[in-house]
Amino acid sequence: MSHRIAVIGAGPAGLTFARVMHRHGHPVTVLDRDPAPDARPPGGTLDLHDKMGQLALRKAGLLAEFEELSRPEGQAMRILAPDGTVLRDWRPRPDERANPEIDRGRLRDLLRGPLEVRWGSSVTEVVPGTPDGALVRFAGGRQEAFDLVIGADGAWSRVRPAVSSARPEYTGVTTVETSLDEVDTRHPDLARLIGDGSVAVYGVNRGLVAQRNSGGHVKVYAHFRTPPDRGWGPDAAEAVRAELLALFDGWAAPVLDLLRHGAAFARRPLYVLPVSHTWAHVPGVTLLGDAAHLMPPLGVGANLAMLEGAELAETIVQTIAETLADPGPGKLDEAVRAFEERMWARAARWATFATAGLERLVSADPADAIALFDEVHAS
Repeated sequence: MSHRIAVIGAGPAGLTFARVMHRHGHPVTVLDRDPAPDARPPGGTLDLHDKMGQLALRKAGLLAEFEELSRPEGQAMRILAPDGTVLRDWRPRPDERANPEIDRGRLRDLLRGPLEVRWGSSVTEVVPGTPDGALVRFAGGRQEAFDLVIGADGAWSRVRPAVSSARPEYTGVTTVETSLDEVDTRHPDLARLIGDGSVAVYGVNRGLVAQRNSGGHVKVYAHFRTPPDRGWGPDAAEAVRAELLALFDGWAAPVLDLLRHGAAFARRPLYVLPVSHTWAHVPGVTLLGDAAHLMPPLGVGANLAMLEGAELAETIVQTIAETLADPGPGKLDEAVRAFEERMWARAARWATFATAGLERLVSADPADAIALFDEVHAS
């Protein structure tokens, strides 16, 4: 028995789903709006948790390859006061592999592997319940029907409206991202400041985090509270740099050097879906990852997305096997409905944690951020 299954979005959730399906001999259609896998920068680094992202890779048969690519030393974390005083300096044990880091680009390539992705497939709408199944409409007028469409297309999902009217809301926190290349040779003092993993500095309603990627590349993130309609100056790098240096005025010179040497800047207001986002089940359509439960970026979202992708794939594989032995209408839909219930319950717990965590990391009292770090590492 063959099911027509499409996953929209070739990110961690969609690729993990497709890779687990592929491992069990069930091809799916993977669609992504980007014209090519390298059409835009893949982003920074991810820490994959042992019982979440790593478990998903184990289900996909990719854990050994991940261990070759990952950076366990990247788990190191140093916290400074705005004046440069070292408040915490946590370094992993040599055998510590609870949350090793991997660059997003390397993870994407690992998951993609032998999969065929239809790049340049810009989905505009998904219409469930047509006589031929769930209808996927594309820019340009083309359309295609599937038995199941899985929206793994991120915060501003084009699939989500088929099941939910919820739209992401601004958290009150904006991130500005910049980066440094060849940090070990061009900026050795900053390389020592960052160490093998990350360095974070927390002030009143603002913070600065620098995170090492592979190949001497460093991502720098400035977080701060600002109204959604705040007027900004020009997007030119020097103008943004000047605004940030003014915002963090008075902080230690080595910390500000992370901004002074940034190559380019990108503003990213942080949006979230309601903590307990659910929807009335719609046959033929479901969601994964940020499309289902967009939450603050505290190291949970990609892990959850991958685990959900792997679990949904295993659920469908089992259902297909059971249907072969005992044919009956609606079995795939029943399995997806049961999966959604499990996903919602777990995602709500993590969204509650991430929402409270953002409030503490970008807080009027910087001690809240230190306390959160201590609590996480104590557990």
